[in-house]
Amino acid sequence: MRTIALGLSLAVATAPAVAAQPKPLFASDDTIQIAVQGPMNSFFRNRTDTPRPGSIIVGNESLPVSLSVRGITRRMSDTCDFPPLRVEFTRPPPPTSLFAGQKKLKLVTYCRTNTNFQQYVLLEYSAYRMYQQLTPLGLRARLADITYRNEDGKPAVERYGFFLEDVSDAAKRNNLKELKAPDTIAVESINPRDGARYALFQHMLGNHDWSMRAGPKGEYCCHNAKLIGASGLASGTVIPIPYDFDFSGFVDPPYATPPEELHINDVRQRYFRGYCIHNAQAMAIAGQMRSARPQLLAALTSTPGLDPKTIGRAQTYLDGFFKDIATDASTAALLKHCVR
Repeated sequence: MRTIALGLSLAVATAPAVAAQPKPLFASDDTIQIAVQGPMNSFFRNRTDTPRPGSIIVGNESLPVSLSVRGITRRMSDTCDFPPLRVEFTRPPPPTSLFAGQKKLKLVTYCRTNTNFQQYVLLEYSAYRMYQQLTPLGLRARLADITYRNEDGKPAVERYGFFLEDVSDAAKRNNLKELKAPDTIAVESINPRDGARYALFQHMLGNHDWSMRAGPKGEYCCHNAKLIGASGLASGTVIPIPYDFDFSGFVDPPYATPPEELHINDVRQRYFRGYCIHNAQAMAIAGQMRSARPQLLAALTSTPGLDPKTIGRAQTYLDGFFKDIATDASTAALLKHCVR
């Protein structure tokens, strides 16, 4: 189809070479069936970083892992009954394993057991799938139907969750490297096309919880963005990769609030935060997103477990974005709100 060809040609334009195949875990969109076994009850009570021994079970294969709590908002007990986890393999998985080549992985968990929260997890997963429709320069995600088991092997709960590709693997897939930068980088360091795509995608989701060029003081850049590239922080070469979409209007969980400095009342209220120096590239990316609209919506509607009501509400929300970029004139009007 013509739209697919256009999307792919623009997607790889800023990559130095065609993306390589991902590792086995992220080579398919099929939902995997796994069990995560460990001291689950302790995760309910204790949200410290202390690693706990556990295992990932896939079919007849049991892989020893270390499990630890991660995240900021979702690790707090008043936000989530169960926190997101970091999974570290204590022995390299065998070459035949689904997890071959993996060392550390982020696991997005169910937060709370009620059905609404399951829908939020699936919406966030679909956002990663949508970004992959625009570019290979992003994190792949793998949906899992997970049975959480206590140390004695007895099942505690079964819920959807998803694994996130490690940023270093995403970089290697694209013949690039993960970049470690100080807490702030110059906007001129960001590749204009990739910066424009990042900003427009976040605007599509109604996500305000990010910065592609700054992070917490004293920590690596950036806030809910990872950086990859081939030439360090040279001007125009740094590629920001978005992650963590749960505070977006697209997902819209009850704990999501907009940043105070934006002076907006609701996360579903869009507020464009792209940089003005990227506006020329943003016009081209908006055209790509218009052409890729069927693929973007398909990434949502084909997500397993999403109920029709959730899909309908999410589609209606995305329609507002596509109205904003329906023509070059409407896109230009949107871009007037850019950050200088």
